Amino acid sequence: GRTFSYVLKEGEPKITITQTDIRAIQLAKAALYAGTKLLMEKQNTEHVDRIHFAGAFGSFIDPKYAMVLGLIPDCDLDKVSAVGNAAGAGARMALLNRGYRREIEETVSRIEKIETALEPKFQEHFVYAMALPNKVDPFPKLSAAVKLPPRKTVSEDGIAGDAAPRRRSREGHAARRGRG
Repeated sequence: GRTFSYVLKEGEPKITITQTDIRAIQLAKAALYAGTKLLMEKQNTEHVDRIHFAGAFGSFIDPKYAMVLGLIPDCDLDKVSAVGNAAGAGARMALLNRGYRREIEETVSRIEKIETALEPKFQEHFVYAMALPNKVDPFPKLSAAVKLPPRKTVSEDGIAGDAAPRRRSREGHAARRGRG
């Protein structure tokens, strides 16, 4: 089928974005946010005080827009910062200082691996994180900096506003076709 695109910048090179691009961003940010929520729950933490972005990605993303996308949890925007090549800096520290090396080894021995695919809450967090910035998590600090659209209310059965469920049962579908 046809793929429609929205032109972000005319000229050479022309920059466009498609629904496929938007979906890829949603999937990536939802996975990151859902993983962060799992870690926060494991630590019994309801909010974060500061966020550090590592690597090239972290050096170029604007913290406000990362939060608008729902890539990161709500916190004071001035507490979000880039730390550059953290992996490279850590490797240099471990190579050049035995004390740091021991500290790293001790830290590694305390790390708990979390299999997100096996975590019951991951899928729920993931689905909520598909919305921008998030379907259920409040972003009060972001709301103070940016006007966010009003949220749709979500009922206990997970239906937003007055919307009816989109999926229909096979029995109901067969009955509507006169085969029930």
